[in-house]
Amino acid sequence: MKLGAEGVKYIAQLLGCNEKTVQRGIAELEDQSEEPPNEGEQRRAGGGRKSYEEGHPKIDDQFLKVLSDHTAGDPMSEGVIWTDLKPQEIAKRLEQDHQVKVSKTVIRKLLKKHGFRRRKAQKKETFQSVPQRDEQFSRIEALLAEYRATGNPIISFDTKKKEYLGNFYRDGRLYTQEVLKVYDHDFTSLADGMIIPHGIYDLQHNQGYLHLGTSKDTSQFACDCIRDWWLNYGRFAFPTATSILGLCDGGGSNSALHYIFKEDLQKLVDELGIEIRIAHFPPFLLQVQPN
Repeated sequence: MKLGAEGVKYIAQLLGCNEKTVQRGIAELEDQSEEPPNEGEQRRAGGGRKSYEEGHPKIDDQFLKVLSDHTAGDPMSEGVIWTDLKPQEIAKRLEQDHQVKVSKTVIRKLLKKHGFRRRKAQKKETFQSVPQRDEQFSRIEALLAEYRATGNPIISFDTKKKEYLGNFYRDGRLYTQEVLKVYDHDFTSLADGMIIPHGIYDLQHNQGYLHLGTSKDTSQFACDCIRDWWLNYGRFAFPTATSILGLCDGGGSNSALHYIFKEDLQKLVDELGIEIRIAHFPPFLLQVQPN
């Protein structure tokens, strides 16, 4: 303070701090009206960053008004609502419509305060009501218990997402010394081929098997995978088996309604000489015995 303006610069360089910090210190020394901090505290009463409510007392109403035209909900549940606005979009609208300038962090606090959470859709709703669904699932549970008791194999099988071969984008990361460059569009016309993964899971031994096809996802392909599993593993793991229980969904190559799957399954049973019983989900039982 004795050195004047040059003193501020000198002290800032000496202590390695900003000149504004020194100037604030001088202002505190000159202002003797401020009360000293309480015992055990480093700040005076009222010090620190102000909350957003203090600076904007009507921000809750303004926030809800911004969301009012961009909020939807579930007509069957009043408590389920959502908005299509992102935090930065809400902050921008608050500034444009109400001259309230806040950060995205404040917007996230407001969203949480008013019951909005970041979520994604979950496949849990059934699109149809099936009569006697509980009885059908109880029947499948009884079959599972029966096959476990007799030592007969229980398998679950399904075809997974098809993958196109080529220089396409794949999820995941790995360490590399060079940038990995792929096509900016996943056009199937650029593919070198297609892989169809078909998985079979052995419930009793907790083991899975994956077959890769390169043609089409057909009922014949599904039956070929079961044949390969039985000839290379199943008959050795279950030497006394008299029947196979297969669990699968009711669509695609193993549809419960298409005759071609039943026809190919009958051919497989005649070839292997063992009964195969299929339990579809949604529940639908199909039992095929050797002719």
